[in-house]
Amino acid sequence: MSAPFERFGSPRLHLRTTGSTNELARALAEAGAPDGALVSCDLQSAGRGRSGRGWESPDGAALLASFVLRGVDRAPRLLALAVPLAVCEAIERCGGPQARVKWPNDVWIEGGKAAGILIEARPPEWAVLGIGVNVTGFPDQAGLRWPAAATGGSVEALLSALCPSLGRWCEASEDRIREAFSRRDALSGRRVGWEGARGGRGTAAGIDADGRLLVETDAGETTSLTAGEVSLQLGDTVAGALRPGARTPI
Repeated sequence: MSAPFERFGSPRLHLRTTGSTNELARALAEAGAPDGALVSCDLQSAGRGRSGRGWESPDGAALLASFVLRGVDRAPRLLALAVPLAVCEAIERCGGPQARVKWPNDVWIEGGKAAGILIEARPPEWAVLGIGVNVTGFPDQAGLRWPAAATGGSVEALLSALCPSLGRWCEASEDRIREAFSRRDALSGRRVGWEGARGGRGTAAGIDADGRLLVETDAGETTSLTAGEVSLQLGDTVAGALRPGARTPI
């Protein structure tokens, strides 16, 4: 196996425009693309986030990239947190502002969403790590689920920093991932509400061993939530960016 810092970014397929880098990377993974292969573009016409939500960005203003990861059984159980941790590290290594992780898969800067991650997998054969980062701009704020933020700098510089960071964090131990997440946890101590069969309200209190969100409920109990079963509602503002009670799927 290559050293972690050599693992991601080669071979690279860069396109002027494409529908979705994740869709193309997934097709390449199914066709046998090697570990670390990268698909990137300047503009996506059908970028996706979780639950099929769109990811839009002005032409050339974002890092739009999807990486192939082989041997998913070798990856940490907390891969979904390892990737945003790598993004945070890369942003700061490029001189960008302090970045935090909003469970389960967003990167926030000063209360605004700067990056989103979409992981699609067929374990144990492969996973596709889709990453979208607002670098020099972002869409009109109207209609956005979260206020947007940008990292500054250049797309290629951020990509150069991200590739080795991904190598380090995808090889990191689960203990190291959980400890790093706790330092960057954007929800810790925030009032949250959630819907679904077990709906309620409480205070975010970190993650459990499997990466599920822990919440201390108003009934005095501790419950764990998975990203797929709830819609998250922030009960207060985050860095002054959200109105009280603002609701959005996580």
